[in-house]
Amino acid sequence: MSSALLVATVVQPAAPEAAEPTALWLNPGGWVALAVIVVFIILVIKRVPGAVGRALDSKIELIRDQLAEAEALRKEAEALKAEYEAKSASVDEDRKALLERARHEADEIVAKAKTDAEALIGRRTRMAKDKIAAEERQAIDQLRSTAADAAAKAAARIIAERHDAATDAKLVDRAIKEI
Repeated sequence: MSSALLVATVVQPAAPEAAEPTALWLNPGGWVALAVIVVFIILVIKRVPGAVGRALDSKIELIRDQLAEAEALRKEAEALKAEYEAKSASVDEDRKALLERARHEADEIVAKAKTDAEALIGRRTRMAKDKIAAEERQAIDQLRSTAADAAAKAAARIIAERHDAATDAKLVDRAIKEI
């Protein structure tokens, strides 16, 4: 059938002479209502509402337990958070103390290095002065030695030029007499 024909058959009222069939004075809608009422009565008799209530109560108790567990976990997490915050503050204090100690030690090391450097410079300066003085003494001694050698050679040459064998004999005789 086409859709227009279906609409025409649905819209058209039924003929008044055709009455709906009934069984035991109930039409089909009445039988459905009666069946629903019977099912409800059976459910009440079988205590289904109590069973549903108990099921709901157990579900509520389970949810309450889960909420209590969640609350305990939240408190534990807050305690852990507070503990870690305290540890963090302690670590910050330790870090500051460690930095201060390191700065103090670094200052001490720098001061010791300065005094050691000054002492080393002083020792090196004294060593250099001593070495220069030794070199000066050696140079003076060498100069004296060279001057004495030159004077001795000059005296020997002068004596050799001015004295002859007779003069030498007189000097030797005079030295012998004085002794």
